[in-house]
Amino acid sequence: MNQGKYIFAQITEFLPRRVFDRIVKEHNGNKYVRSFTCWNQMLCMVFGQLTSRDSMRDLILSLEAHRSKYYHLGFGTTVSRRNLGTANEKRSHKIFEEFAYTLINEARKSCYRDEFEIDLQGNVYALDSTTIDLCLSVFWWAEFRKNKGGIKLHTLYDVKTSVPSFLHISKASLHDVNILDILTYEIGSFYVMDKAYIDFERLYTIHQQKAFFITRAKQNMRFKRMYSMEADKTKGIKYDQIGKLEVYYSKKDYPEKLRRIKYYDDETKKEFIFLTNNEDLNANEIALLYKKRWEVELFFKWMKQHLRIKSFWGTSINAVKIQIYCAIIAYCLVAIIGNKLKSERRIYEILQILSISLLDKTPIIQILTNLDYKDVKEQEYKQLKINGF
Repeated sequence: MNQGKYIFAQITEFLPRRVFDRIVKEHNGNKYVRSFTCWNQMLCMVFGQLTSRDSMRDLILSLEAHRSKYYHLGFGTTVSRRNLGTANEKRSHKIFEEFAYTLINEARKSCYRDEFEIDLQGNVYALDSTTIDLCLSVFWWAEFRKNKGGIKLHTLYDVKTSVPSFLHISKASLHDVNILDILTYEIGSFYVMDKAYIDFERLYTIHQQKAFFITRAKQNMRFKRMYSMEADKTKGIKYDQIGKLEVYYSKKDYPEKLRRIKYYDDETKKEFIFLTNNEDLNANEIALLYKKRWEVELFFKWMKQHLRIKSFWGTSINAVKIQIYCAIIAYCLVAIIGNKLKSERRIYEILQILSISLLDKTPIIQILTNLDYKDVKEQEYKQLKINGF
């Protein structure tokens, strides 16, 4: 079916072109454009992500070496450093943001796992942010400190699908807790976060929307125990208490009951105090859900190592956002391909294979198939025997 098609052309067939064209039309993305369209721009950016290009010069140099293949790869006929740089600077990043969310929704549906360590009706989300350092003399708009620039990537990570469900790019100076104001909470889902997100008025908003939060209590939190629940100390549970906040303003912001759990982790030899509004799960399940928060940290580490979100191909805030959203598009595209082709390889392995195979004409399902190299039978040849050896 894909005989004669480049692998890059095969994987871009998984992108919903009609949806992208509709988004472009809504934002007038192709207005006054003769040849280098938003679709060409996005494919160039995704190609740069999949091949790990470090700079705009590096990307254009690698593309120009294959100028005769532009049409078949979907790049158009007028790819140049100037055209791509101008497009990233002037075309709205909202086009790529909306399309990224389209792929996020598709990836979450295709990657959903029914099996989970805990029997839950809702989803499990890990909320965190990572700071991306920028040179203040180049990215003048990203002022963070006196001699340092940066931006923050806030992410709500869907643990069950290993796909981010929400992304927000802000100045590095924005405090993490402000992100709670722009999230939409799902009834019955769990939101796992660290102590940076403790704001009792905002946590009470989560509670009122019938969602659950799990976080770590601060050391200076004053908590009045009302009664204790049964705690299995053989599994590391020191206590499991139900109570209310004591400080006037904290109690005013969160007037309902809270659950406090003290847990000893035998692996790290550390004690943790968890705070949650869920009373149905047992204490060990609460501790296990909090451990899932580490997955968003691993996601940030993976993104910074294998996609280009630390070195940017443009200096404007619009160009930076376009590059980050194209990185998310590339990530979701790889996840969708892996699941639709039923490949047993991890996303990292698929990305590594694609990075050196985009210009091959092999069917993509063939290069993603796991081969048992131990089971390969070598052909037997009757070799001549040389006397004396």
